Order: sequence, then structure tokens, then C-alpha cells
Amino acid sequence: QVTLVESGGGSVQAGGALRLPCVVSGYSSNSYASTLYITWFRQDLGKAREGVAGIHTGSGNQYDADSVRGRFTVSQDKASNTVFLQMNSLTLEDTAMYFCASGRYVGDKFGPGEYNSWGQGTQVTVSS
Repeated sequence: QVTLVESGGGSVQAGGALRLPCVVSGYSSNSYASTLYITWFRQDLGKAREGVAGIHTGSGNQYDADSVRGRFTVSQDKASNTVFLQMNSLTLEDTAMYFCASGRYVGDKFGPGEYNSWGQGTQVTVSS
């Protein structure tokens, strides 16, 4: 069972930046670790969970949502099994709980049901 642990959340002023790490563990082999989609989602109170950005750990291909394009980027450090979400030019609308999720056979990259392992989340609060 893949385990994901997020950190790095906090309070930041609008226009600021945060970097969220997601440490991935519990996979059966290093080759398995290179077959995963790791995607960041966010959810604010009363709203649906929204896919933000992600990466395929094998190919390194990245994908992101229109709402964050040009501001958020995803990267990975294979040595530490960590996927990072770099968030720049934060706005009030970016306030949410941020989760990372993993899946191996993913069709809709931003469909929450495609992912079978989730982290516990880290809160990001952007203030004016």
C-alpha cells in the first residue's frame, strides 16, 4: 500500500509562495515507484475536490489545471521519493486543504476516483 505524507502548508499573504512536499513510500519496488501518477488536489470548505497539478513518476510528464497554469509547477526528487508542488503568486482563491494522491492506472488525471492512495492533507491559507 502506497503511503503519502504532505507538509509545507501554512499562512501566506496574497502574492506570496509556498512549496509543498509529498513523500511517497510503501511501494513494492523502485520499478513500481516509476509507474505512478502523483497528483495534487485541493478542497476548500463546501467545495468539490479539485485537481491542481501532477506528474508521472516514470516519464516525468507534468500536467496542470487552467486555474493554476503559469503559477504552480510540479517536480520530483527520485532520490528522496518526494514530489513537490511549487505555488507562486498565490491568491485568496488558492486557500484550501491540499492533498497528494497516487494512482497507477489513471484515465482522467484530475478525477479523484482514479486514485487509490491519499495523504492526510496540509492546509494553505492565503490572506490579503
